[in-house]
Amino acid sequence: MSDAIITVVLTQLTSIMEREIQQEVRLVVGVDKDIEKLKKTLQAIVHVLNDADKRQIKEEAVKDWLEKLKDASHDVDDLLDEWNTAMLKQQINRIQSPPITKKKNKVFPFIKFSCFSFNQLALRHDIAVKIKGFNERLDLIANEKDKYNFNVTMAGEEPERYRTISCIDVKEVRGREQDKNTLVSKLLCESSQAQADDRSLHIISVVGMGGMGKTTLAQLAYNCDEVKTHFDRIIWVCVSEPFDEIRVAKAIYEDIHGCAPNNFELNTILRHVRHSIVGKKFLLVLDDVWTEDPKKWEPFRNSLTNGGRGSKILVTTRNERVAKMMESTDILPLRELSDQDCWFLFSQIAFFGKSRDEKLEEIGRKIADKCKGLPLAAKTIGSLMRFKTTAEEWQNVLNSETWELKEAEKGLFPPLLLSYYDLTSAMKRCFSYCAVFPKDHKIEADNLIKLWMAHGYLNTKKETVDMEVTGREYLQNLAMRSFFQDLEKDKNGDVIIRFKMHDMVHDFAKFLTKNEFFIMEVKSGTELKIDSTCKDARHSTLVRVEEAPFPTPICNTEKLHSFWVQSFYDSPPIVSEIDIVAPDSFSRLRCLKSLDLSRNRLDRLPQGVGELIKLRYLNLSHNPLSELPEKVCDLCNLQTLKLVACDQLRRLPQGMWKLISLRHLEIDRTDSLRMLPKGIGSLNSLRTLTKFVIGGGGDSEEATCKLADLKNLNFLKGHLKIEGLGYVADAGEVEKAELKNKKDLLGLHLYFNSPVPAGGMTDVEALQLHPNLQYLQIKFYVGTQFPNWLMSLTNLQELCLQECQNCVGLPYLGKLPALEKLQIEGMHSLKYASLELLGRGTDNVNHNGGSTMMHGAMAASSSSVIILFPKLKKLKIVCMNSWEEWDEISARGEAQEEIKIMPYLRCLKLSHCDKLKALPNRLLQMAPLKKLRIHNCTILRRRYQKLIGEDWSKISHIRKVRIS
Repeated sequence: MSDAIITVVLTQLTSIMEREIQQEVRLVVGVDKDIEKLKKTLQAIVHVLNDADKRQIKEEAVKDWLEKLKDASHDVDDLLDEWNTAMLKQQINRIQSPPITKKKNKVFPFIKFSCFSFNQLALRHDIAVKIKGFNERLDLIANEKDKYNFNVTMAGEEPERYRTISCIDVKEVRGREQDKNTLVSKLLCESSQAQADDRSLHIISVVGMGGMGKTTLAQLAYNCDEVKTHFDRIIWVCVSEPFDEIRVAKAIYEDIHGCAPNNFELNTILRHVRHSIVGKKFLLVLDDVWTEDPKKWEPFRNSLTNGGRGSKILVTTRNERVAKMMESTDILPLRELSDQDCWFLFSQIAFFGKSRDEKLEEIGRKIADKCKGLPLAAKTIGSLMRFKTTAEEWQNVLNSETWELKEAEKGLFPPLLLSYYDLTSAMKRCFSYCAVFPKDHKIEADNLIKLWMAHGYLNTKKETVDMEVTGREYLQNLAMRSFFQDLEKDKNGDVIIRFKMHDMVHDFAKFLTKNEFFIMEVKSGTELKIDSTCKDARHSTLVRVEEAPFPTPICNTEKLHSFWVQSFYDSPPIVSEIDIVAPDSFSRLRCLKSLDLSRNRLDRLPQGVGELIKLRYLNLSHNPLSELPEKVCDLCNLQTLKLVACDQLRRLPQGMWKLISLRHLEIDRTDSLRMLPKGIGSLNSLRTLTKFVIGGGGDSEEATCKLADLKNLNFLKGHLKIEGLGYVADAGEVEKAELKNKKDLLGLHLYFNSPVPAGGMTDVEALQLHPNLQYLQIKFYVGTQFPNWLMSLTNLQELCLQECQNCVGLPYLGKLPALEKLQIEGMHSLKYASLELLGRGTDNVNHNGGSTMMHGAMAASSSSVIILFPKLKKLKIVCMNSWEEWDEISARGEAQEEIKIMPYLRCLKLSHCDKLKALPNRLLQMAPLKKLRIHNCTILRRRYQKLIGEDWSKISHIRKVRIS
């Protein structure tokens, strides 16, 4: 892992020197020789790190040497950050600020420049002295390496784009049939000695070492149809460490009721749980229990005794003492897989997509034997072997000394280490960083990539490749190698959204980063102080349980690079405590690159946060902040600012234009935010801008964003919500926004809300969106007709038209070739949908079923077949108060073309369409509907309820019909 941080340092050095060459005045002069010496020393050390990393497992001296190297490299990285920050400030000083800000700064420009020059001289001297000092320090480390006789590996240049192959989702579980049958039998068993005493609980514990498949076995039983039908309620809770009673109690409550309780008192929550299960036969699964403290378990035991006869609790744990503490009725020890089952699991992954060469299979069986029956080991090493294609590569894995590790419970570590060694240095660092998350934490993939970027792990040598794209490739490859599990993907099954790490994989990551990462559970009266073994820790996660205050003072944390304060539920706000007891706590964290204070009930930022000038990632989401101080705009390195669900946030600071490194500004679910400062439009590095608010007059009009300020933001990706389009009356301003150039935007939400109900933009032809768009929502549009460019969105998959109350007709949507979901809501002026909704215009249609022309149609294999809505799967129509008729359409036009309508429609939902008289018969009978939902549609309800009673055959092919 040391090679990863050295790679970060070397990349940073190169970047700084290139930037200084490009700038007119160099910040630090006269250190060229020292810089070159520093680079050569680091490059010489890199060549022995491959051997050193492997030997540190068994040789304590090598491990100590690597720790010294890693610590020195981090210190160099911190210094380079100072250098980089000073250059960014130089750049900002030369930038022309927006008009409103420029007026404020126009006075005394000479004094400002003079102060900056004075500070610049001091910093220049400080950097030069420190570089000389680091050279001396690294010389000693480089000389010390010679006594270990490391093997030198001349590593070639790493490929910029890592090879990507698909992940394997192993559906078939082998070797657990008997265990599953035994467990299911115990769960279904009504009679047991535990049932003789109504106060007793029937608790079944599955016990086994990490990686044995305890959770998998519990999932097999939990998802068994017999089990599901046997119990009135089934509840799954991941317990893990630390055992937070309130969190576990709330999780049980939420699984029962489908929502979180409003109360935060343990006794109150458990009382609600107790009342919810009275007389009901329930199955409660407590996965991954660690605590041996009976006092933590006792409140739950007392609250779960009044379920119906036959209720069960299923526990998974590594420790048999936990099972005994919980007074388990049955203990099911989980044993290793048989050799044959272990081979099956290994080979299923290792040979996926390639032929089973006889020589490879022979070596593979020997490798599978070394997995010692551990399913996770077989899966991990099998994932590694997918990338190995020759017998020599397979033999090298088999002969590796890594298999000889003797340490306790390291049966999983050899395959994990072999997979880890096979990673590039950058990917090693990305994986080991995951130790910062608590066990069983659901990791958001997009958030993790932004954290990797903040710490410099995604620096790419090609300017054309975004760091975020590189991060997505790294994440995909780590998932393919079984470092991640429980993958949740997008609707297309291509992009990983969130995932977890297996406990043993998390232990492995902690093993690699023992002195660098620490996770600390904070209780009342705790002082945050890193012990002597972690004095050089760089990453910290604080878990505040129950009502624990924020620990003060913060000690020995000056070297931290990341700091996450994770609070549960009713933890008190941290600002009032810190500012009173230790007001300089945050300002001392000068090396921080990422800071996460989300969900800490902040109504203002702690003092000193604005001084964290190296900060690249700041997460303040889910806090009752009303505003951010201007000091935040001094964070010139900031790449990611997350303000999601800060629903009291009213404004952003005017100096936002100074955040020239900002790539991601997440401000969705901030309903009180009604304007954006003018400088947002100059942040042309932005990749994410979740919301763009157009100002609407007032004294601050010149300081607020207009639609035209979107012009330079051409790198935007993902989804963008534009609010306040109703304020835009000038078509010229619309054209200046150049939305047609935003080729990477996948989703766009256009809100025409304005203070004048009938005012605002009525002609949207000038908007002109890029055809790459996949999702479009148009809301509160006050015009009478939809724009023609709507039909040019050939990649559009989902369209939502809401509250467009003046529109009297629908566009010809049937010819959109990729449209899969369509929602139409609140178009109160529309009376006759005629055939527009089927892609045909009223001017070209005979309302008795014929047609004179074929418009809005898509040709199939020949010109005689017309397909309308060729990919539509879901159609939802809501609140159409005036809609009376949805006309029929003939199966053939006048030219005898065959007309196919919605050939893939699966779901049709209509709600609050009181005047609609009937649905097209052809739509009901020809479309392959699986679900029909009619709600609060007075005439339709009567018509189809009668149809169900008299002529069910007309809609009997629809599996789910619900009319209310």
